[in-house]
Amino acid sequence: MQEGDFEKAAEAFTKAIEENGQDPVPYINFANLLSSVNELERALAFYNRALELDNSAAAAYYGAGNVYVMKESFSEAKDMFEKALRSGMENGDLFYMLGTVLVKLEQPKLALPYLQRAVELNENDTEARFQFGMCLANEEMLDEALAQFETVIEQDPSHADAFYNAGVAYAYKENREKALEMLEGAIGIQPDHMLALHAKQLITQS
Repeated sequence: MQEGDFEKAAEAFTKAIEENGQDPVPYINFANLLSSVNELERALAFYNRALELDNSAAAAYYGAGNVYVMKESFSEAKDMFEKALRSGMENGDLFYMLGTVLVKLEQPKLALPYLQRAVELNENDTEARFQFGMCLANEEMLDEALAQFETVIEQDPSHADAFYNAGVAYAYKENREKALEMLEGAIGIQPDHMLALHAKQLITQS
């Protein structure tokens, strides 16, 4: 599967299921394979079968959650990720996915602790850090948000949205010079960054 030979992987997983039909792991592996080739409904059926065999199989809840994200069924995804968490899964990816799903469900306050935990578990996850910064900004915790955006910029100097949001935060703090510097950074990376262009225009005209 890791080598991209999905046909051989499917044969191996099918054989494993035939030989040990009471083991949830081959069902989970086969479901992972199906979701990676966009067979989402079949993937869910295999995750559900794994959960019938073991209702504490955290990997099956997590996999099903990812499928629901792909289907943009964010409420179902949240439910599955929470079950994965309750079943003992504790990794940065799970906390990140649960946080981003809550953001999609317009619950950024609830997303905050999960995104914070994702960053704690994987300090190099720039996307988790960026989303954490966005949630902090949403709660008007500008200094904390700025610290996250600036770390994102250090980790990924091509992250235009981190520059833009840092620029907006500086504008709110009435630091015109730093706001313009950050907005210029965003525009330098992405010349058609409409939000950054608009913000720059507002600041220069004021």
